[in-house]
Amino acid sequence: MTIALVDRYDERIGGVLSCYDRVVITGTLPTVCYAEGMTRFLYASHVRIFDYPDFAMQLRDRVRERAASLAREAGIAIEHIAKSHVRKEAVVTKVLEARGDHPGLVHVISAMEACDAYQPWHDKQTHKTYVRPDSGKVAYCVVPGSPKCGSHPLLSPAMGLQGKY
Repeated sequence: MTIALVDRYDERIGGVLSCYDRVVITGTLPTVCYAEGMTRFLYASHVRIFDYPDFAMQLRDRVRERAASLAREAGIAIEHIAKSHVRKEAVVTKVLEARGDHPGLVHVISAMEACDAYQPWHDKQTHKTYVRPDSGKVAYCVVPGSPKCGSHPLLSPAMGLQGKY
């Protein structure tokens, strides 16, 4: 059984609009957004530290497959934007001008951006195995919906679980 979002977070909601223009979901996963927390998560999930890159790539692939599935169902192509100066809002505006603002999935955008990452590590002095901070790139998708009432919401997750690409 699913619980409506407004019911689930009733004590935190101050009011409800009868029609969403769009919903932007952002945030962080506080238990895994730092190396020690990710190490704890991996141990608790029975994922070996040096298997972390494979674990992260499998998760990445599941997110990509879901985005591709949504795009295929809607009959649209995923657009990869390689340049950081391109405003994604402007891309979606052009797509809306061409397709109209009827309800449904509007466009799927893929992009690569710099992010904090983790690298498996074994400390030979302490004999502890953990992940340590690193830098990398993360692929994410922006899945905007139609701005009409009752449409698919705008979801813009930037998920950074990854191995080194």
